[in-house]
Amino acid sequence: MEIKDRILEKKTYLGIEFGSTRIKAVLVDEKGTPIAGGDHEWENKFENGVWTYSMDDVWNGIQDCYAKLKKDVNDKYGVKLTGFGALGISAMMHGYLAFDKDGNLLVPFRTWRNTITEQAAVELTKAFNYNIPQRWSIAHLYQAILNKEEHIPQVDFFTTLAGYVHWKLTGEKVLGVGDASGMFPIDISTGDYDKKMIRIFDELVAGKGYSLKLGDILPKALSAGEEAGTLTSEGAKLLDPAGDLEAGVRLAPPEGDAGTGMTATNSVGKRTGNTSAGTSVFAMVVLEKDLSKVYPQIDLVTTPDGALVAMVHCNNCTSDINAWVNLMDQNLKLFGCEVDKNTLYTKLFEAALDGDDDCGGLISYNYFSGEPVTGFDDGAPLVVRKATDNFTLPNFMRMHIYSSLAALKSGLDLLLKEEGVKVDNMYGHGGLFKTKGVGQAVLAAAINSPVSVMETAGEGGPWGMAILAAYMALKEENESLKDYLNNKIFAGQKGSTLEPDKAMVDGFDKFMNRYMAGLKIEKAAVESI
Repeated sequence: MEIKDRILEKKTYLGIEFGSTRIKAVLVDEKGTPIAGGDHEWENKFENGVWTYSMDDVWNGIQDCYAKLKKDVNDKYGVKLTGFGALGISAMMHGYLAFDKDGNLLVPFRTWRNTITEQAAVELTKAFNYNIPQRWSIAHLYQAILNKEEHIPQVDFFTTLAGYVHWKLTGEKVLGVGDASGMFPIDISTGDYDKKMIRIFDELVAGKGYSLKLGDILPKALSAGEEAGTLTSEGAKLLDPAGDLEAGVRLAPPEGDAGTGMTATNSVGKRTGNTSAGTSVFAMVVLEKDLSKVYPQIDLVTTPDGALVAMVHCNNCTSDINAWVNLMDQNLKLFGCEVDKNTLYTKLFEAALDGDDDCGGLISYNYFSGEPVTGFDDGAPLVVRKATDNFTLPNFMRMHIYSSLAALKSGLDLLLKEEGVKVDNMYGHGGLFKTKGVGQAVLAAAINSPVSVMETAGEGGPWGMAILAAYMALKEENESLKDYLNNKIFAGQKGSTLEPDKAMVDGFDKFMNRYMAGLKIEKAAVESI
């Protein structure tokens, strides 16, 4: 009855996130407790050389997701969903959605997954003295300019997927600063786009015969907690064609999946970080100061409230582990043994802890695809050993778990060792951490810092977006996002923290020395097969 009353009184908060394979909605109460949800499966398409999603897929997907949320609320609480205290939209960061002055989409959505902007990324990184990865929105825009694409003179506005959906729901061309930081570099002192770099960009464009002014076509950057508009009548119908949703709901600034991940793991304060480890892996650390130089392996983005964040993103993590576990499952079936897959993973991961600290000399490369952090455009999964190495099952499994984080560690070592960046605690979330204490211990050894896994880490980005919506609506005067999360959302939450084991730290370093030296073997494999 208490939850039912909160729904009827519109004292609930909704987060909807567009992930790469799923659109998910999470509804929470004032304490951040999930009370209902809905989701919709979708997939990107490779059309005319571009990874894309159609706008029909965007709206059909969010409508199906919202309809399932409504049904979940009705099934659980017997009430009709008509509004919220606040809601927020988040999505995959980066990419390119460009519109003319009448709001027409000029070219199909180019997602973060595309690697078609290498020339632009290299030229902008040099011009700005600031790392611009290929997936960033500004790289897509500049590549289109370099390619002399016909649509460029018509560009009146460009944004990310979250910014687009928010615009259609509210009429506001805005973006949370975390998502904005994946479009164009942010000046941390102002919380807005870097004006010097905008001038440099405008000069580059003018030199190519275009009159485009970047400051006129970017969405306005907003910090967490700021008002980002209200749901219009048209927006309400877009989200809920059945007509039950009422206009006027307040919206939080739309955010990227990195920002919602930071929120969901309570890692928005300085000297905190989070690592998401699944099919791909990335780690983010909130910095105390700027880095001393530009690193192509390290992206600089921001938290949802505008603090500087260093991010290392790797394409490969658990896919090769999954392949080997599947092979072992087939082996068991050959002898008539049926073992639950979760049990198999757990046993094999636990066995890894019995291996040698340096994996007994074994090395593997988990490169199902290219790995830009270590300089690979393509990959070939590979296991390498000498006849004298200690080839045991525990060492074999430990090798694969080390390998799943090795490319990430190579980038993080630049931060932690070369730059001297301090991390008081790293929060882990994702499939690698499902077996208690194993992936967590290995990550702690990789970064030589404590690693925590929280109970709520599995709730993910849409939950983080719901929390950002609640923060905007419920925060006290001058209450920071960090304080709100610590005092209102994560206070008393259970979780586990592991300190780095000295022997494992030293062992991982030995493994990394072999791993980095052996990259020439991986290069030969890629070139040969």
